[in-house]
Amino acid sequence: MMNYELRAFIGISRLKNSIDKRSSKLMREYDLSLPQFAVMEALYSKGDMCIGEVKKKILSTSGTMPIIVRNLKKKDYIFSYKDKKDKRREILSLTKKGYELINEIFPRNQKIIEDSFNNLNSNEMKDFVKLLKKIDNLKNLL
Repeated sequence: MMNYELRAFIGISRLKNSIDKRSSKLMREYDLSLPQFAVMEALYSKGDMCIGEVKKKILSTSGTMPIIVRNLKKKDYIFSYKDKKDKRREILSLTKKGYELINEIFPRNQKIIEDSFNNLNSNEMKDFVKLLKKIDNLKNLL
């Protein structure tokens, strides 16, 4: 018999994969990858950030960030500038074109996520989030 921790992990993984699959399909409509969308969404939600902060926010590896940033700059969705306090730090920001695009995509992606949880009522959803926060490894992520 499988233990509940493993069943929970498999369930969460399958849910994430299902959402990612539907989100990826949406991103293809806009010629974006999921990591590119994640960078744009982080800047949209949190404002200008240095590359390291964005990397932490989207749970990316440092090796992929330069490629993601370069491709978003080529498409004129983001730009960067040097931090006034520390010239070694590069700050990322959405361009007008990037802001307009993410403003269009974000609600559609949010609906994909919300639809994934439509079998839960609001109290169950609150309990689910509370339980996720209770798991040690997720305390700082939610």
